[in-house]
Amino acid sequence: MQDFDYYNTIDTEGTAEFKDRGSRFLALAYPIKSVAQFKEILAAAKKEHPKANHHCFAYRLGTTMNDFRVSDDGEPSGTAGRPILGQIDSKNVTDVLIIVVRYFGGTLLGVPGLINAYKSAASMVLQVIPLVRRPVLANYHLQFDYTKMNDVMMVIKQNGCEILKQELQLFCIMDIGIPKNRVQEVVMKLTDIRNLELKEINTSKS
Repeated sequence: MQDFDYYNTIDTEGTAEFKDRGSRFLALAYPIKSVAQFKEILAAAKKEHPKANHHCFAYRLGTTMNDFRVSDDGEPSGTAGRPILGQIDSKNVTDVLIIVVRYFGGTLLGVPGLINAYKSAASMVLQVIPLVRRPVLANYHLQFDYTKMNDVMMVIKQNGCEILKQELQLFCIMDIGIPKNRVQEVVMKLTDIRNLELKEINTSKS
């Protein structure tokens, strides 16, 4: 199982092609962060490949690994989306979408042939993209006076935190992601800054 403090993902797009008995299976991989982004990419892929017979896909989102979806898009049930997701999971990656576009070649491949084709295409595209290891983040909400900005930014930069959202006025509001393995240390440093309010943002889904 993956390290609780880190997760694997991709940060570039990639393509790969698998052929079997005249059918072409074009695998397209994308880094994604939301369902809305997935919908946009799928719509664009369908527009780009309007003559394809099927646009099958699988994605997995989030560091809890609980958010996923698969589609066989008209192929026999279980022959496309699940094999694609299986390859995503075998690489232990998340925040990833793989669409496999099929151009039918005139010969039926049967259930085992389809499973092999979609699995192979997904496996190939994940081999051409480098995987990246990212820290799992714990999200915190900060409120502080603008005069403390340098102190806050120093803690953020020195500890590999991410700024998720900010409103910078005389009184500043900021949401940050702190790497889980550094939460204790960062929270301690931030609470040492006078008049800074800090609270954890609960991002877990019920």
